[in-house]
Amino acid sequence: MPNQIDIPTPYDLPGSVVIPEWIDHNGHMNVANYLRAFDTAADALGTYVGLSREYKQRTNSATFVGDVHISYRREVKEGDPLRFTGRIIACDAKRVHYWVEMYHATEGYLSATAEFLDLHVDMTTRRVAPMGNDILARIEAVRDAHATLPRPQGLGRVIQVPGS
Repeated sequence: MPNQIDIPTPYDLPGSVVIPEWIDHNGHMNVANYLRAFDTAADALGTYVGLSREYKQRTNSATFVGDVHISYRREVKEGDPLRFTGRIIACDAKRVHYWVEMYHATEGYLSATAEFLDLHVDMTTRRVAPMGNDILARIEAVRDAHATLPRPQGLGRVIQVPGS
């Protein structure tokens, strides 16, 4: 396990480019494809903290998304390069709460954010189950390093119409 000082804060995730298949009738990236792009980026964060395919095969476990909230800040269009960062917000033996930001890679603006809650699942029973202490310790170390960052704007946001 790396020292906390060796843990990137936030963690840079693999980027991508908005492809034609992701564009909707409004000429920008479709809602479903934001989730696709975030999911791909989030997989890299999971691998970084140790929740890799190898871990999952070795332990007969998986992570299932229990909840996800996406907030759209500014549109991206076909051909736009995307950059992602991620951070662990909280965790316990059965859950990992994390945050991913999507940026336009050349213009630098924040395009969207995604807040995830993943559940650690025993694939034999297909029920939420605790992860091993070694993997939990790794995730806790990353969480502790990421706790030095300012709280993300919109974390835990509730959807509502003001005054309703």
